[in-house]
Amino acid sequence: MSGSSPFKMRLVHLDLKGAPPKVSYLAEIFPLFRALGANGLLIEYEDMFPYEGHLRLLRAQHAYSPSEIKEILHLATLNELEVVPLVQTFGHMEVYYLGEGEASRQWLQQEQNTKATLCLCHVKAVASHVLARHPATTPLVWDDMLRDIPEDQLSASGVPQLVEPMLWDYTADLDVHSKALLMEKYRKSGFQRLWAASAFKGATGVSQALTPIEHHLRNQVQWLQVAACGPADSLQGIVLTGWQRYDHFSVLCELLPVGIPSLAVCLQSLLQGGFAEDVKTRVENFLGIPSLEITGFSSEGAASFPGSDILALVTQVGLHLRGSVDEMLHTDRYVTGWFSPYHRRRKFIHPVMIQHIQPQALSLLARWSALAAELEAALCRVFYPDAVEEWLEENVQPSLRQLQQLLQDLDEAAGHWPPLPSPGPDTGQDP
Repeated sequence: MSGSSPFKMRLVHLDLKGAPPKVSYLAEIFPLFRALGANGLLIEYEDMFPYEGHLRLLRAQHAYSPSEIKEILHLATLNELEVVPLVQTFGHMEVYYLGEGEASRQWLQQEQNTKATLCLCHVKAVASHVLARHPATTPLVWDDMLRDIPEDQLSASGVPQLVEPMLWDYTADLDVHSKALLMEKYRKSGFQRLWAASAFKGATGVSQALTPIEHHLRNQVQWLQVAACGPADSLQGIVLTGWQRYDHFSVLCELLPVGIPSLAVCLQSLLQGGFAEDVKTRVENFLGIPSLEITGFSSEGAASFPGSDILALVTQVGLHLRGSVDEMLHTDRYVTGWFSPYHRRRKFIHPVMIQHIQPQALSLLARWSALAAELEAALCRVFYPDAVEEWLEENVQPSLRQLQQLLQDLDEAAGHWPPLPSPGPDTGQDP
C-alpha cells in the first residue's frame, strides 16, 4: 500500500487535550485511517491518560479508563496502526522560560554555558532515562530548539545517538531548500534517522472551526518536495498533526470529524506522491462525498464517513449562523431604523414596527435552535459532555443569545404601549 510515497511511516496525530473522542468513535474511524493510507498513530494523551498515585490529579474529568486505553491500543493493532505515545516533557512554554530559574541563571553566568547547552543537557538526561528503562524504545523530539544549534555542538552533545528529531512545519509555503539544508545539517551532526511533521488541521487559526483543505494539501506537497531533495528514505516517516487546541488555555479549533476530509486528502496525497484528479476521486469514494471542495468550504451534498453529520452541521454554523444574525441586527431596515441600540436601551418602539421585526426574529431563532439541538445530539455521540458544552458555548450560543435579547427587548418595549386594536370586519364601505 506504499504507492509512490517517500514516507515509509504515515502517522495520524490525535491531540487529546481538547475534545477527545469517545472510544466508540475511534473504533469507527481507525479503519478509515488505515484505508486512507495511515500505518501509525501519534497519540498525545495529555490529561486523558488514567494517571494513578500522585499524578492522579492530572486526570481530566472524563479521562479514559485503563480498560479504554487497552481498547484503543487493541483497535490500533486490529487496524495495523503502530502507536507512538506523545508525552510532553519540555514544551513550548518551558522553552520560552528556559534559563529563567535562579539555579539556571547562575549556571548560565558561566562563560561556556548557553541556553542551547542547557537544552541539550535536558534532552540528553530525559532520553537517557527513558532508554535505561526501555532499551527498545526510540525517543523522538520536536526539532524547535535544535534548529539553531551549530552542527559541531549537536555532534559533541551525544544527543544524536539518543533521539530522532522531528522537523515540523505546518505552513502552505514552507521553504523547501531551507528544510533540505536543515536535514543535511542533522545528518552531519550524527542523527541516524529524521522525521517530518505536517498538519491536516489545527494549524491555521486558534479558533478555526472549518478546515481549509487547500492550505493543508499544499503543506503536504511541500513536504513531498523536501523528501525528494535528500537521499531515498532520508525521512523515516511523517506525522500528520491534527491539533485540537494550541495549548490547554486556548479555545478549541477544528473538531476531528470536521478535519477528516482534509486528513483524507493529505494522506492520499502523501501515499500517491501528489494530488491529481484520480486521487480526488479516490478520496470522494472513501468519504462518500459526491464532490469534494478543496479551495473553500462547502455544505452542499451528503457524506457517509463516521462523523460526517457533525461536519455538515458545523459547516452550516460556520458559514451562516453569525452572518444571518448579524444581517438581521445590523442591516435589516426595520431593526436599524426603528429599533436601534438607542431605542433598545430606552425600550422605545413604534408598535407597528414590532410586527415587522418580531416574526422574522422568532423564525430565525427557531431555525437555528433546531439546528443547534441536532448538532448537540450529533456531538454527544462522539464527544464527552464538557467538550460539547464548550464548543456550543463558543460557536453557537453567542448568536442565539443576541436573537433572544432582541426578542426580550421587543417584549419589554411593547409593554410600554397598549395592544393594537384588531381590525374590524370589512363592511366594504369607506369610513
